[in-house]
Amino acid sequence: MVLSKVTDRPIVIATRASRLAVWQAEHVQDLLRKTYPGLEVSLLKLSTRGDEILDRSLQKVGGKGLFIKELENALADGRADLAVHSLKDVPVVMPEGFTLACILPRAEPRDAWVSGKYASIEDLPAGAVVGTSSLRREAQIRRRRPDVVVKPLRGNLDTRLGKLDDGQFDAIILAAIGLQRLRLESRIRMILPVDLCLPAAGQGTLGIEVSAGREDMVDLLMPLACQRSTAVSIAERAVSRVLGGSCSVPLAAHATLQSEGGELIAADAGLDSITDAGILVRALVASPDGADVLESSVFGPVSQANQLGEQAARILLDDGAAQLLQEHLQDD
Repeated sequence: MVLSKVTDRPIVIATRASRLAVWQAEHVQDLLRKTYPGLEVSLLKLSTRGDEILDRSLQKVGGKGLFIKELENALADGRADLAVHSLKDVPVVMPEGFTLACILPRAEPRDAWVSGKYASIEDLPAGAVVGTSSLRREAQIRRRRPDVVVKPLRGNLDTRLGKLDDGQFDAIILAAIGLQRLRLESRIRMILPVDLCLPAAGQGTLGIEVSAGREDMVDLLMPLACQRSTAVSIAERAVSRVLGGSCSVPLAAHATLQSEGGELIAADAGLDSITDAGILVRALVASPDGADVLESSVFGPVSQANQLGEQAARILLDDGAAQLLQEHLQDD
């Protein structure tokens, strides 16, 4: 691709300083360099409050927005042009002054079961300790195994694995993609099927944020965007938006592109497949103990991804999701 005016100067990518976050930013850096040969792209590594506060759960200290605020400050004051995020950490309602400019191809969206002793959740003995700080994961694990103990697990990926290895937990649950990106696939005992643990909205996907009005950056990122990933992400984030989704809510949303016959459309399918595809949206809301679970699923044209996500959420609301979520917030 021919260099344009926007690529005549170095581009700065803001990122968290964790090993996984840096991998993700370097991935975008490589994509930009391949798309625009000769382009200078550097990283601005920042520590966020979400990385620094490890003794309390996210829902008690401000939610997932803690992971992106410092990066947005760098965008606002001109230190950075782009910020790379795990899409599941990006608020479904973007803060004023910022926009989600690009969604990259989705990788593995499911969760991973990690344990040195037990191959699956079914193998756990009663009273075994499972580590996760995700209310979504906790609710679904306790739904299947109410006889196990779920305890908070914070820290970066290496810290979490270290706590497992130290014997603090019998098993932990992590996003599979994080392990895969850092070449730690050998730690995965199994990928949890979505029927057991429905993923979070945006899990496995990278989003790139820019300051509002930076049309030059939007144009720069256009070749990196993925229509398939954008469609499913729009649907998933619509579920979360209608239900007030955040890390303080036990909420899951997962969308897939499918043919009319119900066959899953491969990630590398041609763009013509999207035009004719349907999108299946699954949503779940639960109490943290997994005792009360509401689920919905809707299918329709991919062109209506946002409406289908909203519809899946409203089905849950009609079934009592608002009361379930309110009861959880009061208990919390």
